[in-house]
Amino acid sequence: MLERNSGIPLDLGWVNRSCVNDQAVKGRIQDLLTSRSIHADHQVEWLARSIQCIDLTTLAGDDCPSNVARLCSKAAYPLSDSIARALHIGNGLLTTGAVCVYPARVADACLGLERLGANIPVASVATGFPTGQTSLKIRLAEIEFAVQSGAKEIDIVINRELALAQNWKELYNELVQMRKACGESHMKSILAVGELCNLTNIYRASLVAMMAGSDFIKTSTGKETVNATLPIGLVMCRAIRAYNRKTGFKVGFKPAGGIRTSKDVLQWMTLMKEELGDDYLTPELFRIGASALLNDIERNLTNHFTGGYFLAEEMPMA
Repeated sequence: MLERNSGIPLDLGWVNRSCVNDQAVKGRIQDLLTSRSIHADHQVEWLARSIQCIDLTTLAGDDCPSNVARLCSKAAYPLSDSIARALHIGNGLLTTGAVCVYPARVADACLGLERLGANIPVASVATGFPTGQTSLKIRLAEIEFAVQSGAKEIDIVINRELALAQNWKELYNELVQMRKACGESHMKSILAVGELCNLTNIYRASLVAMMAGSDFIKTSTGKETVNATLPIGLVMCRAIRAYNRKTGFKVGFKPAGGIRTSKDVLQWMTLMKEELGDDYLTPELFRIGASALLNDIERNLTNHFTGGYFLAEEMPMA
């Protein structure tokens, strides 16, 4: 069983001396895109595999019990019976990695999954998502509410002001308190990379989040102008790798925002395999925050097995 990251004391020396070579990052990504690809014969298998890593998400102002129940049903049965049979997947054996909702909808999601008999964790955003612009007391209370409502995973947002000011000690202390509030529920720390200005800040924030005990580090809320990009993903993966070498802990990675197509997810899976290995192609260490992605994957799988072409609007809605 994967040992959970318990965090380490803040190592400011390590954080402050860390710098990212932007040109080297661009070169590595260019190499991945041009010389590393998944053969067409294996793409169907990889797409099916990616489904178990999706945090199927609804974070809309009009979320209500009915559309959360529909989301849960799609998470429990992500593919049509005919496509599941074509892939030789038994009924109920393939699910998404989690269902992700607002704290107020956690109880609805837990109920929906219970009615389906689906063993899928409920993830909740928290801490004033997406901006985090509330007091620490309120942010911690929101975590506690989500956990009490049944959330097994909490997607928190870091304080970007502290990261931009390089106030790593205070950021670390906040995250330690958030980790404590999560209890047994896993904490995914959202860096909101589009608001951190540069790759070095992203790398340093990744280290601080892991030192504070994050179980996953996550790129974005999906609400920023810049969300999950491959160069940013590479930088965060390298931080995960460095932290693992120093501490022995494996911290998960979750890109979110802008991952909408089958091509996108295959590129991200290639990055994970190349940089972090096969363990990072499993839901224990790799998640994808998405809402529209599953629809595109199912459409491509359907097209493959039927030889027809289905429009996105012809597929079952999540």
